[in-house]
Amino acid sequence: MNQNTTYRLAGIDVHKNMLAVVIADFAGDDSQYERMQFGTVDSQLRALAQWLKQREVQEVVMESTAQYWKPVWRQLEGQCRLFLAQAQSNRAPRGRKRDFADAERLVRRHVAGELILSFVPDPQQRTWRTMTRAKYQLTKDRVRLYGQIEALLEECRIKLSSYVSDLFGLSGRRMLLGLAQGETNPVVLAAMAEPELRATGEQLTDALQSASSIDPIHRQILALFLERLDLIERQITSLKQSIATALQEHQQAVVRLASVPGFGIDSAQQVIAEVGPTAATFSTPGELASWVGVCPGREESAQVSKSDRTPKGNRMMRRVLTQVANAAVKSKGSYFQLLYRRLVSRLGHNKTIWAVAHRLCRLAWKILHQQVDYIEFGQQRSTEHVRQNIARLVRRLRALGYTVTPAPTPATPRP
Repeated sequence: MNQNTTYRLAGIDVHKNMLAVVIADFAGDDSQYERMQFGTVDSQLRALAQWLKQREVQEVVMESTAQYWKPVWRQLEGQCRLFLAQAQSNRAPRGRKRDFADAERLVRRHVAGELILSFVPDPQQRTWRTMTRAKYQLTKDRVRLYGQIEALLEECRIKLSSYVSDLFGLSGRRMLLGLAQGETNPVVLAAMAEPELRATGEQLTDALQSASSIDPIHRQILALFLERLDLIERQITSLKQSIATALQEHQQAVVRLASVPGFGIDSAQQVIAEVGPTAATFSTPGELASWVGVCPGREESAQVSKSDRTPKGNRMMRRVLTQVANAAVKSKGSYFQLLYRRLVSRLGHNKTIWAVAHRLCRLAWKILHQQVDYIEFGQQRSTEHVRQNIARLVRRLRALGYTVTPAPTPATPRP
């Protein structure tokens, strides 16, 4: 640090109901600390911002083990440079943890570059994240409710799901609503199904024979479940429309990413909400893969790596990429199906899906960062892969005593 350089840096140890704030006035190698405690209500946050402004603080670094940092961040955003440190990188020795000591250590380690800093997107992207994550939670609630309804039907000896593939489709909903409203005649209930349903009327009637023995309590619970299901689906539809409106400006990025096998509009929107429309924070695809946590890890000691377990990363991105990878390997004629078949015999299903997710992560960075379109070459082999296969086969034939001279084939491999 330059001897004539003086700047002020604040460290904040964030808790639910209090903030331990320390200001360090650095001048050369000397530093002095000023302490102050604030609450977390709105008036206290405004007082914190005014106090930091009066003392001309240029940078603020904070750490929090939960979501309590968000109000502090929003209050100070735009006033000074903000950094969010991962709490594990600022751990105190066991038995020596104190709030203001933690804040002082946070400042020292930040100046020394020893903290692991979290990626905090801009306010607009944080809003996208809130919407997509809320929709994901509602989707989980809907799936859980599906299971609860089917369990209730099993308890009532209604075997409707044995004959109706989509229990919550148009036909299934009508029959479930009839049960909830008190209909006891299985023939009448079976007649509510659409004519296109594969199950016959006799099969549906047989599955609904126990409708007359359902007690009022079970019908009431079924009605409450169906009412809640309608509410969840309306909320999901509303959030889908809000997300589409919010990402209207970046529609081309969504379309480009959705064209990749395994991706769709929904998964493309989730990826953009997590990394941004151009993934500008990550300068290389390797950085993005490391942040997501889909690349091999490295636990090195004495130049020996004892583990290649993947690092912890962004859970939402890991979930989305795993789902996309499972869909991509089932896309007929795609490159990812070829990659899966080539690796699965050696790595097994789970590790192969993780390898495909790694490829998809790097591909997503390229599409977003460089704004290029995805071109599907199908299962045509690349020039390098063809060359490696030829060399391997030639070695095997020569080892068996054959004389082999490779000749070019008329087929044109993928560039």
